[in-house]
Amino acid sequence: MSTSEASDALLDFLADPEHLTLDLATAAARCSRTLGLQRAVVYLVDLQQRLLVPQTDVASALPVDGSLAGWAYRTQSLRVEESDSGDVIAWYPLLDGAERLGVLAVSQTALTSVSLTRGRALASLLAMMITSKRAYEDSYVRRTRTERMRLPSEMVRAFLPPRTIGDGQVVSTAVLEPAYELGGDAFDHSLTETTLHVTVLDAMGHDLASGLTSAVTLAACRNARRNGADLAELVASVDDVLARWLPDKFCTAFIAQLDLATGVLRWCNCGHPAPILIRAHRLITDAMERDADPPLGMPALLATGPRRAHELRLEPGDRVLVYTDGVTEARTREKKLLGLERFADYVIRATAGGELAPESMRHLIHSILDSQEGRLQDDATLLMFEWQPQNR
Repeated sequence: MSTSEASDALLDFLADPEHLTLDLATAAARCSRTLGLQRAVVYLVDLQQRLLVPQTDVASALPVDGSLAGWAYRTQSLRVEESDSGDVIAWYPLLDGAERLGVLAVSQTALTSVSLTRGRALASLLAMMITSKRAYEDSYVRRTRTERMRLPSEMVRAFLPPRTIGDGQVVSTAVLEPAYELGGDAFDHSLTETTLHVTVLDAMGHDLASGLTSAVTLAACRNARRNGADLAELVASVDDVLARWLPDKFCTAFIAQLDLATGVLRWCNCGHPAPILIRAHRLITDAMERDADPPLGMPALLATGPRRAHELRLEPGDRVLVYTDGVTEARTREKKLLGLERFADYVIRATAGGELAPESMRHLIHSILDSQEGRLQDDATLLMFEWQPQNR
């Protein structure tokens, strides 16, 4: 099939409203035929980023660690291998902006520059289809879960943004465990043309009421932010919402705004552990140490004045790691508290290899989980953002 014929066929496919109603496996098969590709299979990553799960019954799940498909996912780059049948399989990362969705396997008798280009086009098209449909099609969710999810976790996850966002100047990425048994932890991050907004929460308790507190707090943050509130107004608004609707509940929070042009980071710390600054592959654990304000929802009881905002100018390449106390309160296999010192050692090992920020976070949370034999006593949230401005 010539390039012009493939382009015309793809345009006809996209112009046909029926393509919007196709399930993912059917859409992938039809698109691959339209582009003159032999066979294509979509693999989506599971909730804990350990498995790549095929969206068809023909293939088997593949490990993220220890497979070439996983290598493509981890590095966000093309990988190629020969199959048992003698065909060549090209593994393309499936990306929604900075968010890693999974990988696409395209099988051909031989690779050419044309087939590689068409494979990339197919991966981009399918990533957009997945993103547009997964919010309301449960088949995506069910295929990427390996356990039953508890109700509090279901509620909190309904409010969470994508794991990773970015715009070329900054990337923000987060992980949250235990994936299926969350209580009160939650995170949020969003971008405007000028600013990265970050929130990490830890609500009191570990039940449905804790999840509700986090959900209401996230909604209040977004509402104030989208109405144009500055940092002080946003925090005051959340305090008011919790005091009015959930007067017996509170949560610790780290709420920050990063100016993408200048690198100036402003934040409020409401009873939360101080974040860690990673600069030139070195941990600067006390760079953001400040006296914390009381948790959100209880300023009238404990605060003696208005919330305090702090400021730090980042350098290009800086990473800021925000975490909840469930991380440092985790226990090792020897039943010892992980603590800040051991956690810092985990961070060094997870970020020392020059990996992409999302992969560093995946390694870090898996290291903590593996030391716990896969079970955490409390929620553990990690969020890291990296400022890498252009033309500096």
